Amino acid sequence: MTSHRQDGYNTAVEGFRDREYPMLQDAVYLDHSGSTPCARSLMDAFSREITHTLYGNPHSGSLSSQLSTSRIDDVRLRLLEFFNADPSEYDLVFVANATAGVKLVVEAMRALPHGYSYVYHQSCHTSLVGAREDAKQSLCVDDSDMEYFLGTDSLSLPIDAESAILFAYSAQSHMDGGRYPLSWSRDLKENSNGRSEPLYTLLDAASFGATSQLNLSSADFAADFTVLSLYKIFGFPDLGILVVRRSAASIFDSRRYFGGGTVDLVTCSRKEQWHSRKSQFLHERLEDGTLPFHSIMALDSAMTVHSDLFGSMDRVGQHTSYLAHRLFHGLQSLQHRNSSPVCVLYTQHPDSATPLGIGPVVSFNLKNSAGGWVSLGEVEKLAGLQKIHIRTGGLCSPGKVAAALKLEPWELKRNLSAGFRCGADNEIVGGKPTGVIRASLGAMSTESDVDRFLDFVREFFVEDCSAPLSLPRKTFPHSSVSSPIDMHVKSITVYPIKSCGGFAVPPGVRWAVRTEGLAWDREWCLIHPGSGEALSQKRYPKMALLRPVIDFDNGVLRVSYIGPVNGLGHPSEVEIPLSANPGLSAPRSKQMYSRVCGEEISAQAYVSSDVNSFFSKSLGVPCVLARFPAGGIGLCSRTVKARLQKHQHQQSETYRTLPGSFPDIPSPPDSDSDSAKQSGQRSILLSNESPILLVNRSSVDVVNEEIVRRGGAGVPDDSYRANVVIETAATSRERNGNSAWTEDTWNKIRIGQHEFQLLGSCRRCQMVCVDQMTGIRRQEPFSTLARTRRFDGKVYFGVHMRHEPGSGDLSLSSQSPALQVGDAVTVEAWLS
Repeated sequence: MTSHRQDGYNTAVEGFRDREYPMLQDAVYLDHSGSTPCARSLMDAFSREITHTLYGNPHSGSLSSQLSTSRIDDVRLRLLEFFNADPSEYDLVFVANATAGVKLVVEAMRALPHGYSYVYHQSCHTSLVGAREDAKQSLCVDDSDMEYFLGTDSLSLPIDAESAILFAYSAQSHMDGGRYPLSWSRDLKENSNGRSEPLYTLLDAASFGATSQLNLSSADFAADFTVLSLYKIFGFPDLGILVVRRSAASIFDSRRYFGGGTVDLVTCSRKEQWHSRKSQFLHERLEDGTLPFHSIMALDSAMTVHSDLFGSMDRVGQHTSYLAHRLFHGLQSLQHRNSSPVCVLYTQHPDSATPLGIGPVVSFNLKNSAGGWVSLGEVEKLAGLQKIHIRTGGLCSPGKVAAALKLEPWELKRNLSAGFRCGADNEIVGGKPTGVIRASLGAMSTESDVDRFLDFVREFFVEDCSAPLSLPRKTFPHSSVSSPIDMHVKSITVYPIKSCGGFAVPPGVRWAVRTEGLAWDREWCLIHPGSGEALSQKRYPKMALLRPVIDFDNGVLRVSYIGPVNGLGHPSEVEIPLSANPGLSAPRSKQMYSRVCGEEISAQAYVSSDVNSFFSKSLGVPCVLARFPAGGIGLCSRTVKARLQKHQHQQSETYRTLPGSFPDIPSPPDSDSDSAKQSGQRSILLSNESPILLVNRSSVDVVNEEIVRRGGAGVPDDSYRANVVIETAATSRERNGNSAWTEDTWNKIRIGQHEFQLLGSCRRCQMVCVDQMTGIRRQEPFSTLARTRRFDGKVYFGVHMRHEPGSGDLSLSSQSPALQVGDAVTVEAWLS
């Protein structure tokens, strides 16, 4: 493969990328199969045109409207030329995206007198798979099936011979970049000449056409319908096209629906109802309603700028292919210290590919040095912190992903029954991953993008496992009764509104402990009224700047916003009654449904415009305050999710040494393990997994030492958003050494007079990287935690716990349990 340093492509892109693609500065964007960024000069050219030229609705007759119509015709012709399509053989229909083009074809096929039968290749995108639902019958085929069908003199498919057949496939797999012959359409038609009903072919060229020249004039090309997404080529505008071979246009005669602009005359009366469709051009009949004519104008600038920057699509294809080779071989070469491979690659080896080649897509999964799968969620979290943009999951390629991961239909049903959904965190089910990692390259990708991504994988996922350390379970001397470590509560914090700032309990104040956790902790949340999702700092880091104060004297929760606010008249704070106030919240019958941590709930939504406006204006996003009080049932209640894993109970064990890992760190209990037994049906409010989260200050200190050693700045306790932070007395540290990580081995502890059951380690996400004072994201501490506290592909820090009421204890303190800063902490039982 020739390096494009020789012809100057890579150097040229590096020269203009900061100017043309400022959004890519300091970023590694490897999701071009999803969408590619747009050039600044494209937006500048479009802006100049749209602000200096008056364009009217093309369905009108004014001069501005006629100008729009002319420009649309010009752009349509130029696009056909871009794909080397003869206008006498093809018509081009503007659609919202490739999926919309597929739906147009399906609408027409299902309206045929005998309907249609559907054959689709295993590599098809979900949007093509969905076309089977309207077919009389459907058949999914793989490469071996295609070899058989094309190797016979006449096409013999095990489907209804009385209906038309629609065969669909992708020119390039969205999942692994594998390419399929454009000649399949021609060969299938030649083999189907003996059929009484016609065979039509639908080609998904969205992935292929993003970086390669789609040549519709080729003798091999014979698809009747071709769909593409233009934003994958140019970045803007967000449009797709359906290219129709004129010889197949008759199938649209049966399409029933008609929209504005597609008919010459319509009658609407009690006497007669009929219409006359436009008949001069196919696109006139299929482009329902007013076209997005401004977006179509932008395509003219998009094609010009793309040519100016990158030359031909062939040059783009050669460059991206070279980069894909570089990335593939780089990932393939990665090994752990024990020589086990880091990556399981699903993309075919470029050097052994067919003459069709491989698209600029590399799909893979990661394994640790023990052979276990690395969580996709952890990869994506770490990549985000490093400003690396990749795609993980099923990639809307269900057949190809299932085949690559050897997932049988019964396993997929089991996963669904177990609660797995696309985008869920439990990506490893039954010892198999449920998705893959995809890195895809585009016209403005460079060698440095590939090299930075490879460096990222090396830094965080290549393990130094040459000397596994034997871990003593008992870091400190202890008995079954108590621990000699002198520990006490350093701070207590409650978070009244989920994901917002915390309220530090003042020293000397005893704070009530309830079944659901600390009093007033995460009893409210902010809900997006459009999506119904509870807002989180992961997406809206400014939530950290919403600071609560619980004022018992006045019976209110007072919330202030300390960040900058756009616009005048924004109040500095809002007060919310601690008691239920029916004047502020909607009636119970109108409770608001939401999702918290993927779980559906029903909460009492506030109807006060003053309250909701305060939060919406502070965050710059529409939201509604809702309350989730204790004592609910059904969707008005939640239960503990934290749990222990069996490996936590082993007396002795070894653990893998991760890059830069701390010595003597035990494998923590996994709080979301499928194999572990649930820790009872205890209630929680809106916390993620458990009633109370505890963090050991000694462990915070060790993490900070590692951050500083690597040139960073340590992070404060509040980054971990714990309810209780404990610390070890200086005299105890001098006597026993550092008590970091001992919390991983505790079973029960006593704080003051009250006993607490430890439930498991807390799985961490990038939310710990939000500076709670400024609301600004940073890389730490998650980057360091990922290097040092990753077990079974997941990152842990801190432990979940719940209060254990004393059996038979009728004392006042037992009836009204409470904690305060300074309470002594002792270990009552260790994990055995």
